[in-house]
Amino acid sequence: MKPIVTILALVGLTMASQAQEQQTDTLVGKKVFLDEVFVSAIRVTNQTPITFSNLTKEQIKPRNLGQDIPILMNFLPSVVTTSDAGAGVGYTGIRVRGSDATRVNVTINGIPYNDAESQGTFWVNMPDFASSTESLQLQRGVGTSTNGAGAFGASLNLLTDGVSEEAYGQISSSIGSFNTLRNNLKFSTGLLGDHVEIAGRLSRITSDGYIDRASSELESYFLQGSYKDDNTLIKALLFGGHEITYQSWFGIDAATLESDRTFNPAGIYTDENGNTQFYDKEEDNYKQDHAQLLWNEKLNENWSTNIALHYTRGRGYFEQFKEDDDFSTYGFTPITVDGEEVNTTDVIRRRWLDNNFYGTVFSANYINDKVNFIVGGGYNKYEGDHFGEVIWARFAGNSNIRDRYYDDSSTKTDFNIYTKANYKLDEKWSLFGDLQYRTVGYEANGDDTGLVDDTFNFFNPKAGVTYDLNQNNNLYLSFAVANREPNRNDYENGNPEPEKLNDLELGWRYVSSDVQVSTNLYYMNYKNQLVLTGQLNEVGAPLRENVGDSYRLGLEIDANLNLGEQLQWSPNIALSTNKNRDFKFERDGVLQNLGDTNIAFSPNIVLGNRLTYSPAESFQVSALTKYVGKQYMGNIDSEGSTLDAYSQTDLNIQYVIEFNSIVKSITLSGLVNNVFNQLNVTNGYFFTFDDDFSNPGTITTVEGAGYYPQAGTNFLLGATISF
Repeated sequence: MKPIVTILALVGLTMASQAQEQQTDTLVGKKVFLDEVFVSAIRVTNQTPITFSNLTKEQIKPRNLGQDIPILMNFLPSVVTTSDAGAGVGYTGIRVRGSDATRVNVTINGIPYNDAESQGTFWVNMPDFASSTESLQLQRGVGTSTNGAGAFGASLNLLTDGVSEEAYGQISSSIGSFNTLRNNLKFSTGLLGDHVEIAGRLSRITSDGYIDRASSELESYFLQGSYKDDNTLIKALLFGGHEITYQSWFGIDAATLESDRTFNPAGIYTDENGNTQFYDKEEDNYKQDHAQLLWNEKLNENWSTNIALHYTRGRGYFEQFKEDDDFSTYGFTPITVDGEEVNTTDVIRRRWLDNNFYGTVFSANYINDKVNFIVGGGYNKYEGDHFGEVIWARFAGNSNIRDRYYDDSSTKTDFNIYTKANYKLDEKWSLFGDLQYRTVGYEANGDDTGLVDDTFNFFNPKAGVTYDLNQNNNLYLSFAVANREPNRNDYENGNPEPEKLNDLELGWRYVSSDVQVSTNLYYMNYKNQLVLTGQLNEVGAPLRENVGDSYRLGLEIDANLNLGEQLQWSPNIALSTNKNRDFKFERDGVLQNLGDTNIAFSPNIVLGNRLTYSPAESFQVSALTKYVGKQYMGNIDSEGSTLDAYSQTDLNIQYVIEFNSIVKSITLSGLVNNVFNQLNVTNGYFFTFDDDFSNPGTITTVEGAGYYPQAGTNFLLGATISF
């Protein structure tokens, strides 16, 4: 690491969380506007003993030039992000406190977004969604009761665009490295007759990616109709996306990382003349559409209700060229060619996913001077078909067109009901309680899962206390229990157990007009945690396994400091230790107790910093830095499984030109990523296997690893014209 980067990482510390940034100089917090009622049941404020960070549209805007939401969240406390294509467009991932994306519960307007089966979040299916996001809140730890897959490391709650009282039009374009191009068009009618608004967005993003052939062709739309009066807010939303992405999830080994770090083995094969070729359609092709109907009603000064209906339709495939694959994989009958039996063939196959997800979420809220009480819940159902087709084969045996070589189905139901309350004892003390009952049913019949017919019943209690020292300081203490079911991929490893988490959080907040500081200690104690093994399955999905007892212990500090009228400094730091207790591993045919080992993909230090200079209201320059410490990709503390520590510094500029004409403003934005051209690797995989062929009579454990390199210095430039 270059000395200047080390200094920037340790002294310049980066973030975009704005330390739970407030619009006031006390802990009273922001007024909740009407548009925010849809997430009020699952969001929290400084009066709740939950650790969280907020990010608003205005804070996202300078960097919103086409990269995915996880990349825009990169500088939040305890957050680590990665990009398969290496430049933030296409498939991206996020981890919070070492917990991967399957443990980050994501809701959009209070409605679950995580894939019900895999529990992951695939932002590539909603490209440019940040352009339709009003605000987001990241709760770290168990958080408060929410809908969908239970939070086991963090909850991310997104609120889509609020109702605009005035009509507007907006055209945005950005260009950048690797032939990246983003265009979008936004509009709003404003309030028609003081009650109705229609708004929408169309977006298209294309990029070649940093990694060879890691191209993305992404399209999305967003349409929202709203009705509001003094007591009612109704929203109907349609949004979705279509992605065609060349696969880049294979990674590369250490030798290739040194010699050709952009190499992509996806689609590689040898032609009949012995030449290396790459299949040009080794890609994902997936569409996803969402419909939401949201209704909030204020019944009187104390009571309000929320109810929402939702439906998600997803369908698509990934296409692969497979060289010399076995006939048996596809149910082909061996054939005789030129007197020789043929039982292998080159094929092009498509593996399909066709699913429906629908349900309802609801809540009722009572509030007065002392009590904020909410009762709510949700019922959601997922129906998924998994099937494979061979669309070409050099030798097809006795197969017919459109034959399916596998055809599986799965169903998952998820019901939860919760009640929670904040009770203000006096001017200093507030109590918080949250009780949730959740039942999950899952059925599957895939070759990878086997026959599954499981039902899980979970009780998730939470309690806490907040003490206001004065109008600027408060302390909080909370204890929460979370239980969570395995995902589809977990069944590949056998019969997984549900996991349990006890989360203890102790925090202090200070808020004034110029200084906001949030500090918290956490202890997350797990039973049967499903930790990442470091391995991937055949479609690139991370595999997990139960590890018995484990824990995460950490300290998080983030701040927002106004250093005069023109300079703002926002540092954060997360220090942690993440351990498997008495981890057992079979090496060279002998079961060994390795003692306490590090949990995979859990760095002990994560630093962030944002330094913003605003010499005028229309102009700002920000330097953002991220430092992520060494992490292991497996759970056996093997040096062959390490990801080295890395840092990245970005430079972000925004300049607004205002007009008194049809064109109201032109906003110019620039983003230089990785200014110091660090050769970072943010993700990878690790595997072991037993070799009993090299030395007959003995078993030798062999290790291997793969890496996902990220782009060096690259840029994005954008312009937004507002009417």
